[in-house]
Amino acid sequence: MFGLSELALILLVVVVVLGVKKLPELTRSAGKATRIFKSEAKALKAQDSSGGAPRS
Repeated sequence: MFGLSELALILLVVVVVLGVKKLPELTRSAGKATRIFKSEAKALKAQDSSGGAPRS
């Protein structure tokens, strides 16, 4: 996949392209999306383990 140096280069390019001012907003929204995804995954796992009917 990617090594540490490649990931650092990608991060540097993102900072240059987006600018330093937009970076905190971007990381906040990424964290929020991750929390939502995790909670939905837990809900689906709980629904599957309780024998709930699958949603369409």
